[in-house]
Amino acid sequence: MSPSRPSVPPPTALREGLAKVIRLVVGAFVRLIYRIHLNGGGNMPKTGGVLMLPNHISWVDAVILQLVCPRPIRFLIYDAIYRQPFIKQACQIFGAIPINPTRSKEALRAAADHLKAGEVVCIFPEGELTRTGTLLKLKKGFEIIARQGGVPVMPVWLDQLWGSIFSFEGGRYFSKWPQRVPYPVTVAFGQVLEPAQATVETVREKLLALGESCYQHRPMLQRHLGEACIRGLKNSSSLIAVIDGMDGSTLTRGMLLAAAIVFSKEVKRLIPGQRVGIVLPPSKGAVLANLAVLLAGKVPVSLNFTAGRDALQSAMKRAEITTVITARIVERKMETFPWPEHLVRLDEVLPPLKKKIGLWRALVAVLPWFALTRHLGLPRVGGHDEAVLLFTSGSSGDPKGVVLSHRNILANISQFRLMVNLDPNDGILASLPFFHSFGCTVTLWFPIIEGLRAITYPNPLDVVKNAELVQKYNCSMLLATPTFLRSYLRKVDKEQLASLRLTITGAEKLPRAIADAFEEKFGKQVFEGYGLTETAPVLSCNLPDVSLDDVGRTVQHAYRPGSVGKLAPGIAAEIRDPDTGAKLGLHETGMLWVRGPNIFEGYLGQPEQTAEVIQDGWFRTGDLGRFDEDGFLFIEGRLSRFSKIAGEMVPHETVEAKITEALGLPATGERLFIVLGIPDEAKGEALVLLTTVDITQNDLRSKLSALGVANLWVPRTIKRVETLPHLGSGKLDLKGCKDLAMAKDPAPAPAEAPPH
Repeated sequence: MSPSRPSVPPPTALREGLAKVIRLVVGAFVRLIYRIHLNGGGNMPKTGGVLMLPNHISWVDAVILQLVCPRPIRFLIYDAIYRQPFIKQACQIFGAIPINPTRSKEALRAAADHLKAGEVVCIFPEGELTRTGTLLKLKKGFEIIARQGGVPVMPVWLDQLWGSIFSFEGGRYFSKWPQRVPYPVTVAFGQVLEPAQATVETVREKLLALGESCYQHRPMLQRHLGEACIRGLKNSSSLIAVIDGMDGSTLTRGMLLAAAIVFSKEVKRLIPGQRVGIVLPPSKGAVLANLAVLLAGKVPVSLNFTAGRDALQSAMKRAEITTVITARIVERKMETFPWPEHLVRLDEVLPPLKKKIGLWRALVAVLPWFALTRHLGLPRVGGHDEAVLLFTSGSSGDPKGVVLSHRNILANISQFRLMVNLDPNDGILASLPFFHSFGCTVTLWFPIIEGLRAITYPNPLDVVKNAELVQKYNCSMLLATPTFLRSYLRKVDKEQLASLRLTITGAEKLPRAIADAFEEKFGKQVFEGYGLTETAPVLSCNLPDVSLDDVGRTVQHAYRPGSVGKLAPGIAAEIRDPDTGAKLGLHETGMLWVRGPNIFEGYLGQPEQTAEVIQDGWFRTGDLGRFDEDGFLFIEGRLSRFSKIAGEMVPHETVEAKITEALGLPATGERLFIVLGIPDEAKGEALVLLTTVDITQNDLRSKLSALGVANLWVPRTIKRVETLPHLGSGKLDLKGCKDLAMAKDPAPAPAEAPPH
């Protein structure tokens, strides 16, 4: 005898009538709470079976879907939920199909039968509500239903429900106030797929693309960054906004806004150009200068004062910067900086403005944000207009001017907020320079808009002082490169970092040994993230796993060692062949292309270079990557960090790991060498080992051979240098290293002639 099917009462006239009444009543109530917008409604076939595959964000997803769908939907629901009081009666009225994980084939077969009968059936392919806000692993059950039903499959994206009281945003359901009423929600129906196309890999890619499209249309992306800053500072204006780690002085949010408004008027009066250079390390003054320039309707350009003189002159010329905001102490310390003729020094301009700032502090307390915005003459819409100009680090080439629009910055702040879930009680150590993309978005604009404390310090390399500030001000988040983490391991005590909840690293690949050593010493996980200046910058980040109860039973993974985490909300991705550009599967290794509202507007004055990396809204990252089945991104390395030798792709980072192992060097110590590729007439490229320690060719070759490393992977040349060049952000200067590798060794001095 065949196994019995799940007990699903057949539809009757009474049940159909009850279902219609309930839809009307519940629909009217839900529309009071939610303002629902439907995209792609024409993609829903008018007749015939359709399998819907939506993401699963909140407890009201099914209700929202049924409200916007013109046809009745039959949902698959977990048996444990189906059997709950009241829910069971509603499920029977609407013909829901209970699915038991131990007997899932029965429910899958029933779903296929209903599809063959011409109905719309919906299954949430993640199989559970997301507790991280990101798309979870897709279960393969829908593939079986699609094949057996033989009907079109439609991906569906529910947008902005993360944050509603029925979602797990903030670490809880229900027990929070709605952010606004009515709450905006977008539902996007995607293009239908043939049953054979509906694989886990393809559906994930389509869902991410729908999510990106929805995010692009969020109204807040049209705002002006200055307006968002005013709104943010007006909230809880008595709370501290900035603590200057040099002297312990503070600025409240209200005082920062008042000072920025007054100084912005001076910026308008004193500075004629549209772009304004800022040469200040992270400090109260740097925060104030950037905000004031923005409120003056101009573009702040934080210049990389650690770059060479030629690079700085080129940047200022390209950006048409004629005036720089700085301070006398900075000016004295940077004698080689190519200062323009016109300087605005904070320590000269601000003291006479104290009375005006005091007056505006009172006005800020009583005037609404829109009155302040109107008084400053800020436009209502920022959108695609230039908000910030940054220059790339130049770690692998000449610096390029990256134009970041208002929507780019606002989008990435929103994306990062949804990922990290910080609140006004949290503090961020802001020691990364503001000319660094992560420093600019995450430690400058993010705290201003989201209401966090920023503890500034001008030198990220001074880890002893940075650790003291973390301990003194209970910082919650530390941003660092692997190079900085090595120093924390050597110089900092455990109790100094006790307050940290998030230690996020980027800019360079995080060696596993450093992450393990950091966790062993400090009891803190290191969460590797990934981003680029051109993406404003955050693309992905590992985060703490979500646990259901106090004993730490894991519910959902947000962290995977070796990966750079899951993509931020609103970002779509493709993997393409690095040579041909042909589209590959997400699980294959190839060139990573991304699309989202945080993708930059282009390189300043370089349309050809822009066209090389942006095509139809997609950005070519220059990094080789792949995704696993859970959606974690693995970066295999920059294409520039591969050499093609005799037709074979040789990854520099893998060779470096093998050399570390072969020589028995500590992976957590200071970086001692780097592998680079230089042109070679015979084989296309040749490997060069640039090292600060003595390594002999024969010893290296024999030890690598003992590990099974192919001869092709053994560096042909070893060059001894005193130090490896680094950028001001702490990232290795790949261009500087390449120049050293390419430089010809000086000819040996002639031997002294013997005496006659």
